[in-house]
Amino acid sequence: MKPVYIINGFLDAGKTDFFRYTIAQPYFRTKGKTLLIVCEEGENDYEEKLLKSTNTVVEHIEDEEEFTPEALIALDAKHGPERILIEYNGMWNFKNMKLPIMWNLEQQITVIDASSFELYFSNMKSLLAEQIRNSDMILFNRCDGIEDLASYKRNVKAINQKADIIFEDKNGEVDVTLDEDLPFDLTQDPIDLNNYGYGMFYLDALDHVERYEGKNVRFKGMVLKPEEFPKDRFVPGRMAMTCCAQDMQFLGFACEYDKAQELKEKDWVLVTAKVVKQFVPEYKGEGPVLQAVSVEKTTAPENQVIDFSNPQQ
Repeated sequence: MKPVYIINGFLDAGKTDFFRYTIAQPYFRTKGKTLLIVCEEGENDYEEKLLKSTNTVVEHIEDEEEFTPEALIALDAKHGPERILIEYNGMWNFKNMKLPIMWNLEQQITVIDASSFELYFSNMKSLLAEQIRNSDMILFNRCDGIEDLASYKRNVKAINQKADIIFEDKNGEVDVTLDEDLPFDLTQDPIDLNNYGYGMFYLDALDHVERYEGKNVRFKGMVLKPEEFPKDRFVPGRMAMTCCAQDMQFLGFACEYDKAQELKEKDWVLVTAKVVKQFVPEYKGEGPVLQAVSVEKTTAPENQVIDFSNPQQ
């Protein structure tokens, strides 16, 4: 299997600059040839000197219809590379991309120009969401002068909870936390979470479980009972709209509850639970786990779906 590294983002987001820097680094060198497939022409280009010194060949694919497994296999046969880099066109729908079966996607990175993020998020949300959805890393550059980077992080986390998110200005990496953006009081016991508050708690706890460890939270949630879970565990959570009404996902944490077997799938419950950090096989690592203090059947909330674009929900 040949490793493939994909970088996507809209035109002039900084994709070429990122790849130029990366392939020049000693840790990214390889003995064989590197095939770089460029799918759009931006302001910057790859210098011939850099390509020769890194044993990299460039091929251009200008039309989305031409980006097919057959065309990629032909380029593979032509150059015999050890690895493949793809600078993908941000205006092509990423979910339509197909790679040859002998190519293995090692890493996907999305580069976003922070100065134009709000414009694209408002007007091209579906395309942007497809870029972000399965990325391993999301790099916001050109963050100079932008004060509300926490909201950018929140919007991206709502689409992809597992990605590493990095913010950079001209001086380097910027530390962005959600502390001041949390719509609830961390000193409360329990911390009451409304619709939007639960969504924010979910996103923040994934990154900062230590902020909640040992604290109690209270929220309305729908019951989910995965088949692989033991009888004393269920998942209370909420559906969230991350892009559009057709693009929703369930946000929930595993909850230990000795009477979980009495609950029915899709029941609505009022949960009061302590947050702990545990290794959970279903997470494939450590993460937030809820230990139920009380679980009471209740009615569905007025707004059953969390809309991250509506903090007043």
